[in-house]
Amino acid sequence: MSAHIMVFDSGIGGTTVLEQIQTVLPNANYSYFMDNALLPYGAQCQATIVKRLLALLNYINHNQLAVDILVIACNTASTSALDIIRQYTQLPIVGVVPAIKPASQKTMSKHIGLLATPATIHSDYTKHLIDAYARNIKVHLYASTELVAIAEHYFFNNYLCKQRLYKALDSLSIVEDIDVLVLGCTHFPLLSTAINEYLPHSVMLIDSGFAIAKRVKERLILSTPHFSEDKKKPLHYYATAFITSNKFNMEFVTLIDLTLYENR
Repeated sequence: MSAHIMVFDSGIGGTTVLEQIQTVLPNANYSYFMDNALLPYGAQCQATIVKRLLALLNYINHNQLAVDILVIACNTASTSALDIIRQYTQLPIVGVVPAIKPASQKTMSKHIGLLATPATIHSDYTKHLIDAYARNIKVHLYASTELVAIAEHYFFNNYLCKQRLYKALDSLSIVEDIDVLVLGCTHFPLLSTAINEYLPHSVMLIDSGFAIAKRVKERLILSTPHFSEDKKKPLHYYATAFITSNKFNMEFVTLIDLTLYENR
């Protein structure tokens, strides 16, 4: 049977990563899980995010979903909780983090921007990335949860209110010195064309989607070296809150914050 890859995010943003993984592994089985009851994760505290991810692991195990690899396609969840939840499972987990390193390698002006949620911007992991890969570069930090909401509305309604988008971008006061902008939330590539149209000059937009896809393939080969690519199943969607959409069928589930992992 084909390998089962589950992609997780607080909302629909992780589908930008899902698409990249599907390109690299077109014959794998996929499920997409969104914890939209707590959307956006960028507005949640670390303890809450850890509890939700542990509840996700419990849901996978309790329902015997036979996941071969879990992709946390959320910068906020990855930067704040990935190292913690890996202690509670043998399931291979791949996270997504802001593309600070490649941005630092590509900038000519030595000014890059990081556009992400507040939780990602203020995380220790993000600070570590900047210290490690951008010591001689000015990194301008821009935090927004409004852009997450705009991307969600755009995805499900096929309509982008540019007035609302530009107002949100205006509030960030993005400096003109930057020549590379890191999209540090998986929702933001959905808005990449409009963001580039807004910026006063050509800026390279970078996200981690393709790099994560390659990493997933590498980890899958290491953890499941004999996985086959036959008997492909339809993509299955899970959500923790109701969504009005005709784009796909959704299974609505409840994540329960359990304490059983706390006494492992």
